[in-house]
Amino acid sequence: MNSILITKKLLVLLFVAGQAFSQVKLLSWNLENFGKSKSDSTITFIANTVKDYDIVALQEVVAGNGGAQAVAKLADELNRKGTKWEYTISDPTTSSAYKTERYTFLWKTAKVKKIGAAWLEQKYNLEIDREPFYCTFEYNNKQVTIANFHAITKSKQPETEIKYFKFLPAEYPNLNLVFLGDFNCPQSHTVFIPLRKMGYNCALENQKTSLKKECKNENCLASEFDNIWYNTTKIKIANSKAILFYNSFNTLQEARKISDHLPITTVFFIK
Repeated sequence: MNSILITKKLLVLLFVAGQAFSQVKLLSWNLENFGKSKSDSTITFIANTVKDYDIVALQEVVAGNGGAQAVAKLADELNRKGTKWEYTISDPTTSSAYKTERYTFLWKTAKVKKIGAAWLEQKYNLEIDREPFYCTFEYNNKQVTIANFHAITKSKQPETEIKYFKFLPAEYPNLNLVFLGDFNCPQSHTVFIPLRKMGYNCALENQKTSLKKECKNENCLASEFDNIWYNTTKIKIANSKAILFYNSFNTLQEARKISDHLPITTVFFIK
């Protein structure tokens, strides 16, 4: 009887270990003008914040001088922490009507494998000001393609470009798409209804992710802008949250030197 119980316990442990291995920790962060204006100490802080995740998606990397160099510094800092990281950085987004920038993915090579080349959205690059940047990752012989996105600001009505996201699953029918980033638009907006009808859901609800300029009555958060949208028929998520990194600083002004947005995270595995 004892040997049977021991065997059952081992099987349970193996199952739990397998589930843990199959999970991927994902983080998305708008780093506000991530480029030469970020000091070495800032990059070290960012690295310490993201180091425990497996895939990191960054928005608002400076398109001109300093953006690519800052990403390389961040990757180097992460590699100093005992785990091998690689990264890919997009070409500048093609919009001429608004601020062009770059996107970046960083990932732990021991956890996931990058499949093929990453690419900027081609078909809807005119309709979407800063077109999404796609990258496919594989783990446990299953693949997910993450679309990294930064919408135009709220005053410019980001819903006018987010509405084209409903066409992207049909544009890439063979890909398991996850949309993430700074949408400058709350998940409750009607523009997301078409995605919801396709089986997509958001990782965060009623979670503000941008910082105010000043805290008022200990309230430092402004708007529900950042999120992760995933296909519920293909992906299961857990432990979704925003990281309140500003609590590490004495003032909000100091924290805003890192970014005016919180990093958001989730743990996912493919069904």
